[in-house]
Amino acid sequence: MTERSGPLRDLRVIELAGIGAAPFGAMLLADLGADVLRIDRLPPDDVDLLPDVLLRGRRSVALDLKQPAAVGVVLRLVERADALIEGFRPGVTERLGLGPDVCLARNGRLVYARMTGWGQTGPLAQAAGHDIDYIALSGALAAIGRRGELPVPPLNLVGDFGGGGMLLAFGLVSAVLEARGSGTGQVVDVAMTDGAALLLTMAYEARNAGLWSLERGTNLLDGGAPFYDTYATADGRAVAVGCLEPQFYAELLRVLELDRPELRDHMRPERWPAIRAALTEAFASRTRDEWEAAFAGSDACVAPVLDLDEAPRHPHNRAREVFYDARDGPLPGPAPRFARTPAAEPGPPPRTGADTRAALAAWGILEAEVDALVEGGAAYAAEPRTR
Repeated sequence: MTERSGPLRDLRVIELAGIGAAPFGAMLLADLGADVLRIDRLPPDDVDLLPDVLLRGRRSVALDLKQPAAVGVVLRLVERADALIEGFRPGVTERLGLGPDVCLARNGRLVYARMTGWGQTGPLAQAAGHDIDYIALSGALAAIGRRGELPVPPLNLVGDFGGGGMLLAFGLVSAVLEARGSGTGQVVDVAMTDGAALLLTMAYEARNAGLWSLERGTNLLDGGAPFYDTYATADGRAVAVGCLEPQFYAELLRVLELDRPELRDHMRPERWPAIRAALTEAFASRTRDEWEAAFAGSDACVAPVLDLDEAPRHPHNRAREVFYDARDGPLPGPAPRFARTPAAEPGPPPRTGADTRAALAAWGILEAEVDALVEGGAAYAAEPRTR
């Protein structure tokens, strides 16, 4: 593994293998230089598991946590870790012998970060769920969609990744900073429902002030306002319009050559139907790329709607190196940017057990002990012995 770089390069994290939000949070930490050691399950017999891109930048140690010897190894790793990430239902790690009480007894400075959908407490704590369920309960899903239509799932961005993985990384780093001052670790309870609700703070504030309607597609930022929406272009593609401020809206009308009295005062909802009709007709007269050229250099807040193939090729994204060239195609790179401690291009995701010997050795486990674990079936090593 290449030498780590980035602002978190002195952070050591154990990640108990999971899916979705927890691996994304661990990926964010690894992207910024943290030494994230992923404890994977043993692979099935005769199956070469394909790597998951969310596992990029860390090492894989494959252990059978149903065996006491493997649990003992994890507890020894805990002694040298700053934090541990687990994404199981409440109570699972306790049954494995790796619950927070056991781990904090081994390392009083440990941050024990728990990632779930519903949280560690509450009537739904033990229930199954996915992103769409968590954002439904938080109020986010009901606010997304067209007027008169059912809510539209915003991919799994709000629950899994925004309200989940990003909140996990933020909470873990916050607790580690506190532990380095106080000398005492703690449990961090990260729930995607909590995170999705947190992302809605501005919407709830607007609702409390009587400025947000519960009817989808009628509000300022949900597609209800014609100057904050998408429009079809002549080639069947789309542009995004977001000119909220008066000066930006005036620039939009100037470029579109639509500066008519009935289209002014755009914050008056009674004028929205006429404004929408005029914008719809105007944008349908040219292609998306023609409109991008027409708005180039202006402050009208108009952008082309790019798909997943187009976005990596856009000149702005290329200039900032938002994406990097991975083995199978472009992928988003680490963010945010750091002037003095920049993050390196992420390493590839490991295959299960690819680093069992090397990583355990780096974390203080003797080679003979690893050999015994592998031979006893408590561990799996994809790489050969060093001797």
